Order: sequence, then structure tokens, then C-alpha cells
Amino acid sequence: MAWLILVVAGLLEIGWAIGLKHSAGFTRLWPTVGTIVAMIASMGLLGVAMNSLPAGTAYAVWTGIGTIGTALLGIVLLSEPAGLARLLRIGLIASGIIGLKLVTPP
Repeated sequence: MAWLILVVAGLLEIGWAIGLKHSAGFTRLWPTVGTIVAMIASMGLLGVAMNSLPAGTAYAVWTGIGTIGTALLGIVLLSEPAGLARLLRIGLIASGIIGLKLVTPP
């Protein structure tokens, strides 16, 4: 269950990272509200997951999910570059997350 909570926390991190972009420096009300709610929920769920998972593993997976998701949404939604080198490095982050999952006890 902790892993599922951690994944949801990571997905919320993607939401607040993209929300930061859409809030225009916290000058737009609803994107700002959504961003703040996602931040609080994401960090709260990370804390819950850390009750059962090692802190270093949980934090690395949380930031990794956020990094991968934000980078991919940046490519898809914000027309950011999608060069081969960038995509390969995103893949390396994903392999690190998978590796941590494989070596961490349930």
C-alpha cells in the first residue's frame, strides 16, 4: 500500500510542477490554488509512504516520478524539446526508480 501511496504522491508532484508554470508566478488565482493543494497533498502522502518505506528510497522515487512526468508533459503540453539525449536520460531516471523498487523490501 505504501508504494501505491507513493505513486499517487509522485503524480501529484507532477500536477503541482505543471501548475507552477500555469500559475504564472502565483499571479493567476485558480492555477495557484490548484498548485498549492497539490503540493500539500503530495507532500502529505509522501510522509505517509515514508512511515513504511526507507526515507531515501521514498524521496528518490517521489522526485523521480515528478521529474519524469513533468519532463514528458513539458514535451507534450509545452512544446519543450524532445531530443534523443533528453529522452534517454529520462529513461535512466525511470530505470533508477525501477531499480529502487526491486531492491526495497515490500
